[in-house]
Amino acid sequence: MKVLAIALNTFREAIRDRILYNLLIFALALIVLSLFLRTLSIHQDVKIVVDFSLAAMGIVGTLMGVFLGIGLVYKEIERRTISVIAAKPVARAQFLLGKYLGLVLTVGVNIGLMTLWMYWILAFTERAFDLSLLPAVLLIFMELMLIIAIALLFSTFTTGTLSAMLSLLLVVIGHMTVNFRLLAGKIGSPAARTAGELLYYLVPNLSTFNIKGQVVYRLPVPASVVGGALLYGLLISAVLFLLAAAIFQRRDLR
Repeated sequence: MKVLAIALNTFREAIRDRILYNLLIFALALIVLSLFLRTLSIHQDVKIVVDFSLAAMGIVGTLMGVFLGIGLVYKEIERRTISVIAAKPVARAQFLLGKYLGLVLTVGVNIGLMTLWMYWILAFTERAFDLSLLPAVLLIFMELMLIIAIALLFSTFTTGTLSAMLSLLLVVIGHMTVNFRLLAGKIGSPAARTAGELLYYLVPNLSTFNIKGQVVYRLPVPASVVGGALLYGLLISAVLFLLAAAIFQRRDLR
């Protein structure tokens, strides 16, 4: 119950954040923009709308996850409210889990709104109520859960600005780990190959969640691919949360 109360309070705080509304409006505007861009391409109009919509969800969701996620702990420390919370009979891990789940709920609601907006835009096209789009949306949400865990981890031991920079850097690298590994293998240098392997195995592979290309072009996506990506995301998110909880447990909050 304590975790749920903290999660709901975090959700209420997050939905009042001006950044959230600015990003949501930006995402909805991008989806509307796709309506105008589709007139420039013959036979590609619906694909452009779907591609733009899914891209907007991913980009804006990432910004929400990072810029709201870094404040989960840092803002509490800045306001001096963390010491009050620490004095209450709430375990630090419970506090952190409540914060995490509250932001996951916030981002989930916004992804839901963007999904409804996308389906409304597509309502009068050949892909109206196309349920094959939902696996891509689900994996975008799973990726955002992982990104929130990354931001939460950094927020437990660094400043807000540094947390944002490190989180965004890790997101960029996470989308390119496969490419880095292939490039390092082609260079032929043992040091480069080792660096490529380290990046591949130590940094979360965010390209695992990217099935937008298959969905846009209506290519089949096996259930095993979606299920495997979900399990991978849940596992890595859990590991990152446990690291964050361990660091937060040792931090002096006085």
